[in-house]
Amino acid sequence: MKTIWNTLLLAALGLGMSATLQARTLQGTVRDAQGRAVAGAIVTAFQGAVAESCYTNGSGSYRLSLNLNDRARLRARHAGFLDAEADEGGALTLRDATPQQRSDALAASAHAATLQWESPEHRNNFVSQCHYCHQIGNALTRNVKDEETWQTTLDRMQGYGALITSSDEEAFRGTLSRYFQGAPVTDRQSHQLDAAAQPAQITEWKLGEADSFLHDAELHPNGRVYAVDMSKDRIYEVDRARNTIVAYDLPPSELPLGGMFAGAYRPLGTFAARHGPHSIQVGPDGKLWTTNSLAAEVMSFDPVSHAFQIFPIPDAIYPHTLRFDRKGMLWFTVALSNKIGRFDPRTQQFTMIELPSHGMWRWLSDALVPTILEVASWFPQKNFQVSLSHHKVSGEGRRVLNLPYGIDVSPLDGSIWYSKLYSGYIGRVDPETLEVEEIESPLGGPRRLRFAPDGMLWIPSFEQGTIMRLDTRTRQFQHYKLPLLAEGEYETPYALGIDPKNGMVWITSNLSDRIFRLDPISGSFTAYPSPTRVTYMRDILFGESGEICSTNSNMPAYAIEGASQKVICLNPTGGATRNR
Repeated sequence: MKTIWNTLLLAALGLGMSATLQARTLQGTVRDAQGRAVAGAIVTAFQGAVAESCYTNGSGSYRLSLNLNDRARLRARHAGFLDAEADEGGALTLRDATPQQRSDALAASAHAATLQWESPEHRNNFVSQCHYCHQIGNALTRNVKDEETWQTTLDRMQGYGALITSSDEEAFRGTLSRYFQGAPVTDRQSHQLDAAAQPAQITEWKLGEADSFLHDAELHPNGRVYAVDMSKDRIYEVDRARNTIVAYDLPPSELPLGGMFAGAYRPLGTFAARHGPHSIQVGPDGKLWTTNSLAAEVMSFDPVSHAFQIFPIPDAIYPHTLRFDRKGMLWFTVALSNKIGRFDPRTQQFTMIELPSHGMWRWLSDALVPTILEVASWFPQKNFQVSLSHHKVSGEGRRVLNLPYGIDVSPLDGSIWYSKLYSGYIGRVDPETLEVEEIESPLGGPRRLRFAPDGMLWIPSFEQGTIMRLDTRTRQFQHYKLPLLAEGEYETPYALGIDPKNGMVWITSNLSDRIFRLDPISGSFTAYPSPTRVTYMRDILFGESGEICSTNSNMPAYAIEGASQKVICLNPTGGATRNR
């Protein structure tokens, strides 16, 4: 069903459902207080819940194509300067920022780099367990706290799912309290815009509420973007041609609040749902298919009739990423059950494939997690599952789980490949025999992997800030280290996608408010700074007109500049994005 939120949003946009937008162009310059041109500045036009942004060229000029009817508010920004705002069009003048203002405006990566770790193990565990759904180092997460207050934060995050040892707890609270002291951070970053990025234009649409958890999105053949709100049990439909957004509530559920995770405290609204839609893909039938993580369901949504159909998954906990193969079968990872699932939409039958456990502690997790969650549900929102888990007693922390995560289909032979985020394995399922093979990843934290049309498998290493390319025929890996804004910083790449038209690899870096494009032939990167501070993107989508889309999904939403999560579309060659 549609929610009243739609009416309110359309009023905020100043648009009706039948509004027709007329494209127009704004031109002007950005200069500093001395009248010098500012190259690489980001100029943004705001109107309601929509923003259009571009970069200035070497002479400080900008050319911004708008898909907005009314006059817009303009903002120009560049590192080292205060933002400049003005009415639509004309020149914008940037004035110097103080050291504190400059520090406050730096990306989270600059602040996270100030944390000095005595142990590489603690550092790796911190990156793995404290960055997986939000940045560390942005204005919210670098607040000055003493050790006791940081422990309260750690307790809350462990209720959400962070698996850390007692030794980690001590190291985390001590390091965070010691180095996040509020003093200005010296700007050592390189802020020169890559020349190849200059023509690009970025469009953003605000979605949801302050406690929403916007996860994945999908570009439908009808040109619209559909995004899931894991916290609100919603699907949003973004009509990019008319700048209208409609929200559809998922059907009611008999499950308790939090679904299968009713025993967990609901941090920041994340478990304020029963279904918890997580990943979304267009199926061969034109419907949108999702994994509902909190309820262990596969669900379809018809974008024409707006009808939902839900299919409970047998013996599964936390279904994660899903992909369709060329035969129309739906494959998905089951993160907390250490399984791969296959669903046939025609027969509505599931096949569940158990994966290797790799050791006693992981085997114990595979066996006990269902019981732990069931017992924890008897004590709603008490986080009893943390006390019942063996990750602290064993000293293994996150290593007690395999956590099947990303999944994709090989264009070479139709085989199914997946990553295990915590145990660090890359696996293959034969779609005919269902035989499983796993190989160790050379780098930790393999997340959402994707195949290129040539059959190369690209894998982000979340823990090492590196992209891996795996030749699935020879089993040989090649590494591409993400470029940093300054020495000593690091990136946390979550997902990537390969442009089907030109083979370029696009990467969500998630700690420096940038998205990267990697040329696999030259090995060179192009960085595109985000207009929004605090940008944490999920799956990468590709439109027919060459645009690259994703969601800004930092949790909590109110930590994002503007206090709202967003759908983002970037056109590398410039111009406002359209439905086609």
